[in-house]
Amino acid sequence: MRIMLKHFLSASLTTILVLTALVLAHAQTQTGFISIDCGIPENSTYTDKTTGLIYVSDSGFIDRHVGVSNTISVEHHSDTLEQQFSTLRSFPQGHKNCYTLRPADGKGNKYLIRARFLYGNYDGKMIVPGFDVYLGANKWGSVKLDNVSIVVSMEIIHIPKADYIFVCVVNTGHGTPFISALELRTLKNSTYAPVEAAVLYRRYDVGSASNKYTRYKEDVYDRIWQPFNFPDRKVISTSLAIDSNIVQSSFNPPSSVMATAMSPENVTSPYFSFYLKPENPTAQYYVYMHFADLQKLLPNESREFYIYQNGEYFNGDVTPLIPNYLYTTTSYSLSPVSGDKIEYDLQQTKTSTHQPILNALEIYIVKNFTQSQTHEQDVGAMLNIKSKYGVSKDWQGDPCAPYTWNGLNCSNIGQDQVRIISLNLSSSGLTGMIPSYITDLTMIQFLDLSNNSLTGTVPDFLSKLQSLSFLDLRGNNLTGSIPVNLIERSKNGKLVLSVTGNTNLCSSNSCQKQKKHKNNNVFIIALVVSLSALLVAFFIGWRLIKRRKKGADKTKSMNNFGSELERKKNQFTYSEITSITNNFEKVIGKGGFGPVYYGYLNDTPVAIKVLSEASEQGYKEFQSEVLLLMRVHHRNLTSLIGYCIEDNCMALIYEYMFNGNLKQHLSEKNTCILSWESRLKIAVDAAQGLEYLHHGCKPPIVHRDVKTPNILLNEKLEAKIADFGLSRAFPIEGGTHVSTIVAGTPGYLDPEYFQSNWLNEKSDVYSFGVVLLEIITSRSVLSRSSDNENIHLSQWVQFMVGNGEIKSIVDPRLQGHFQVNSAWKYVEIATACLNKNSIDRPTMTQVVMELNECLALEIAKDSPLTKKTTLKVPTDIKPSPR
Repeated sequence: MRIMLKHFLSASLTTILVLTALVLAHAQTQTGFISIDCGIPENSTYTDKTTGLIYVSDSGFIDRHVGVSNTISVEHHSDTLEQQFSTLRSFPQGHKNCYTLRPADGKGNKYLIRARFLYGNYDGKMIVPGFDVYLGANKWGSVKLDNVSIVVSMEIIHIPKADYIFVCVVNTGHGTPFISALELRTLKNSTYAPVEAAVLYRRYDVGSASNKYTRYKEDVYDRIWQPFNFPDRKVISTSLAIDSNIVQSSFNPPSSVMATAMSPENVTSPYFSFYLKPENPTAQYYVYMHFADLQKLLPNESREFYIYQNGEYFNGDVTPLIPNYLYTTTSYSLSPVSGDKIEYDLQQTKTSTHQPILNALEIYIVKNFTQSQTHEQDVGAMLNIKSKYGVSKDWQGDPCAPYTWNGLNCSNIGQDQVRIISLNLSSSGLTGMIPSYITDLTMIQFLDLSNNSLTGTVPDFLSKLQSLSFLDLRGNNLTGSIPVNLIERSKNGKLVLSVTGNTNLCSSNSCQKQKKHKNNNVFIIALVVSLSALLVAFFIGWRLIKRRKKGADKTKSMNNFGSELERKKNQFTYSEITSITNNFEKVIGKGGFGPVYYGYLNDTPVAIKVLSEASEQGYKEFQSEVLLLMRVHHRNLTSLIGYCIEDNCMALIYEYMFNGNLKQHLSEKNTCILSWESRLKIAVDAAQGLEYLHHGCKPPIVHRDVKTPNILLNEKLEAKIADFGLSRAFPIEGGTHVSTIVAGTPGYLDPEYFQSNWLNEKSDVYSFGVVLLEIITSRSVLSRSSDNENIHLSQWVQFMVGNGEIKSIVDPRLQGHFQVNSAWKYVEIATACLNKNSIDRPTMTQVVMELNECLALEIAKDSPLTKKTTLKVPTDIKPSPR
């Protein structure tokens, strides 16, 4: 008869709450280990007093400028606290901050990676943060801290596909990410399941007589074993060593862990049973049970038992398990198991004289890494370029996911192949020769090295980049001849080549002609030079006169502009702008007006748009945007906080939108997929912002550049329209449109407006229709057909609608989690916005009403992808009633 037992364990699926007291033997360092104490001084090392392992500073594994070293508050220090938790590194800036690990054995081998966290009120706020942890391009798990003094450890067994491993903390808007320690341990490839990633769920030292954890050096792999006793079970133990006289097995559980076990308390019970009740019944589990007999049996005695999983033989093995005396036997899953309840029965055979036992238990969850990482060759090239030039851009972790490096564009080319197709290093302070590493970017199409200080010749190896269609080398100090192959590709229209501003650079043909005729044309050259000198002198004089007049006009305009602003907005000095941006440390964007910087104003993140002196069109856009934002205020329009006008400096301070722009979230490279309900809410928010411009402002305003990059998202994923530099107001009285020079973005531009130059609010409606199609499909606005012709997104959708293919229209990453009627109604609204004749398009008021109906349909469905569930304390591993 099995006895009813109850045991409740509270733990996250991806974390283990680790106590600080450890039972460890004196130890020495282990080959294949990387032990990092985050936040200790650069190049520091020490030997841990409990494990004997050597811990090093994290300075060699992370960019020098990244993160802040911190120390936990005094009240959280104790004699039993592991030294690694005294310090930590926090990351108040940036969405993604990464460590780069390079294990000695390289790719294709198996490693245990452990990240550890103790908040310890290091910042004095007593508010524990929450954030995500990524392994390369894929999410490993989330850090959720119950209180300021809890220690959380995350472990994963991983087989990397490259010689480097990126471990990244990602800001999710719930506090500043941090990390206390990061550890990597080499495992034997024969251990554990042959999957790319498996997260530790449980690791139990069954029958432990103490409340202490066991790890290195007792465990050669430095696994951390948690003491665990099943209630109402009998403990068996021995003082003898386990596995002491044989070559250690692959799994190598520690001798002290295997020296204790549990068996049924009732001596007549033939069963040792327990079950796993997962929070996530779809998760896939691998189970490992370790056995060693601790009792010396007589010749006529035996311990034999069958192992059943959900009533069937474990792994189909019909032979009983016979534990060896003082030697370990491991029985483990050959394939993963899932379900609402997973039962295990260890049943004594009829001929056995002793009951089943269990010494140790490990459970892992398969982690499916669905996001392809950037091609290893491309990553190596980018790391070499970063190292050679000391690029100060925020380049960390995988270049393409979960956030693409600044200046890069990536694309999925073939199965599991993410390749870099665009690299923009314009104005990045590059010096020296063009590096040969660029040739490793074999799929690159766009390369911009303009406005740097590059020297030497244009290397011939650039000709080997067969996909290269745009090469910008302007504004450098390059010399010699342009390779003939590049010139030929440029002449054939296969390459857009820009080389102006390199005074000593010329094409091969021109250089040869110049050399051939040099002696015969001295007189002509001298004459030309003289005439040129006269023309240059005249031109300089004319420009000086014009510049004086232009400068005076601009100064006068700035003064008038500033006077108008001073009456309506908060003014800041240039020194205050410098302080807010930490001396213009971090660029988060760039437009026709100039750069946009990240900053803090009274502990609140802000975005500062600074007008470039060289920007002519930007100055006009700058004025237009300010004058508009001074008089319009709506929760779905970005807010202007203040401004600076001092000498020739003009800057605007805006609220910072934590989640960037909508374009980034719809990208296939973004692993955080927006649900259909979230997309509908964003569409409604953006529509309401445009409706206010069209119908809530006097006079009405047309945005003229509605597109997904100009729809920003805050920490709650609430959408706000941004970038009003091209906006135009209508006269208060009379007229339904104005005549203006066409402005906007290809793909979003109203064709009627483009042909007639007549602008009205329906031009924004057309652009918003394109945005709606992007939201539902996550596809590019313009794509190339097999005939190399541009296909507009609306054409593709129209074709699908004709075939009645709504599921083919909706982003496949939603996996069908949407209300069909809601999706169809949404597509109808979008296509109505895209009518060729503006008079046939709906107003934004009508669009808002229709979108709200779509949202109501979706909410009524209560989609399982978006509905909120209450997390319950897991009752995950319990003895079965027998």
